[in-house]
Amino acid sequence: MNASALVQFGTKHVAKGIGRLTTEVIESGSGSYITMASGRKMLDFTTGIGVANLGHCHPAVTKAAQTQISKLVHGQVNIAFQKPYLDLIQSLLPLMPHKSLDTFFFWNSGAEAVEAAVKLARHATKKQNIIVMQGSYHGRTFGAMAMTRSKTIYSEGFAPLMPGVFSVPFPYCAQCSIATHSAGKYNYENCCMDPLLQLELLLKRESATSDTAAIFIEPVLGEGGYVPPPPQYIARLREICDKNNILLVADEVQCGFGRTGKMFAVEHWGIRPDILVMAKGIANGFPLSGIVSRKELMDMQKPGTMGGTYAGNVVSCAAGVAVAKAFQDEKILDNVNARGAELRATLDAAKADPKMGEIMYDVRGLGLMLALECTPGHGYASKIQAKCMEKDMLVLTTSIYDTIRLIPPLNITKEDMAKGCQIIKEAIEEVAAGKRPPETRTRGQALE
Repeated sequence: MNASALVQFGTKHVAKGIGRLTTEVIESGSGSYITMASGRKMLDFTTGIGVANLGHCHPAVTKAAQTQISKLVHGQVNIAFQKPYLDLIQSLLPLMPHKSLDTFFFWNSGAEAVEAAVKLARHATKKQNIIVMQGSYHGRTFGAMAMTRSKTIYSEGFAPLMPGVFSVPFPYCAQCSIATHSAGKYNYENCCMDPLLQLELLLKRESATSDTAAIFIEPVLGEGGYVPPPPQYIARLREICDKNNILLVADEVQCGFGRTGKMFAVEHWGIRPDILVMAKGIANGFPLSGIVSRKELMDMQKPGTMGGTYAGNVVSCAAGVAVAKAFQDEKILDNVNARGAELRATLDAAKADPKMGEIMYDVRGLGLMLALECTPGHGYASKIQAKCMEKDMLVLTTSIYDTIRLIPPLNITKEDMAKGCQIIKEAIEEVAAGKRPPETRTRGQALE
């Protein structure tokens, strides 16, 4: 089938419940670019929603997978150990944000890993309730769906949801009513910390500490808008957890594996999570996720309570080993911080411009996990996205607020970053000047 026929076939036979940015068909990917079946080559600032962190078809990762496929494709985890699974643990141990995180369980997707963390937290504490952050995204499977609070689309029509889930505000200073009405007294650098007060009130009003197993947090809010918490917030959250015998679970599915300029985002604040959830960039596109916790918690589970047919697939684990090695060999974090500074400077300069700044409400993020929130009410983010696509560059919108998120490969070259920055600048300029491109297919749709 030609490109047009493939699109027609997909439109007819692929589930309508999948939202997508474009109806084009991806043919191949290499580094920071993808090529469509139509022949169109596009600079990719989406990386498969933060998955192909080392670029598409990274040579070392591809070679590791190819080599493993010739040896063993499926070594079921409930039958025996498999060497790549153990090699991956050995590779990840030195990268963990705290030495107490020493015992692993690998699964397939981020949502499954979140549910594994829920099982561990409930079993270890003998308590049921889970507290999540408003704006958080934890997945679409049944338990994770109940915990996701970024958009109603994920759980609309699927009730009754998993019980025992409560939510509190995330410290989103750009949208905090206290900050916006404080005449500059409160802001990101000087947070009012009202979200912590709301948490303490919830523990008194709705979910007693004796019933609360864990607090789940994305250290940088993902689908909710790429929002880093203000300084000291996570440290004080850790104190509340310690005081009340509540486990702190860091969902680093999107912000982990170098995305923020540290291997894991919690390292920015020096905080120890009780459970760390990881996926996406762990294997650069091969299906793999996992949780890691301290041995005393993990060893409380009886054999047979964890597992899965494809859990910790041997090919995915081999790819994960290659990813961990590439981070060291290629000095990936150095590149993240250098290229992130260039992208952030472009966004900050645009916001400071009198004309472009009129459509820009906030610029934020860490490393190469950056967001541009637009002035509300005009659909500017979707229009900027459409302009970028006209210029052969893929970007994503996110959040209930009008926001563009930028997630380029962590190893993107200086030249490709300069190209991307120029396209983004031109797109913002053109939308600010009143040009009206057709809005993209993602306006109001849910990706993740």
